[in-house]
Amino acid sequence: MVNNHVINTLNDFLKGQYMGIHAYENYIQKISDEQIKRELQKIQQELKNDASKVAERIQNLGGKPADSEGIVGSIQGYLNHFTIPNDTSEMLEDALNGENKGIQMAKEIVRGDLDPESLQLIKELLNKDRSHVERLRGLIQ
Repeated sequence: MVNNHVINTLNDFLKGQYMGIHAYENYIQKISDEQIKRELQKIQQELKNDASKVAERIQNLGGKPADSEGIVGSIQGYLNHFTIPNDTSEMLEDALNGENKGIQMAKEIVRGDLDPESLQLIKELLNKDRSHVERLRGLIQ
């Protein structure tokens, strides 16, 4: 069934969203600069809203949305928690690298066949992720 393929693809994308949400949680916990912390919180909130949209799309297709990043993502997130730099600029560089990797991974995940509505949603969310990259670059400068 076409919907099963689309649902699986969207769930893979959703797991990546959860990885990003948890990564930002780690940055927010470690950062001391209140202005940068607020900006990271805004980005994290946008990721949460985006994850909610993907979950809703999965439900509308008759599927059950993932509720976490999965086992592999969870282990990776746990290990990454210990490697986050303490320096603010290095932390922002780490977040920037994570966003770029996430965009590339998402592009690979959704390279398959998606229905037009799902594809449009993912394109919109990837554009938001690209805006996160620009915002992080602005914080680094």
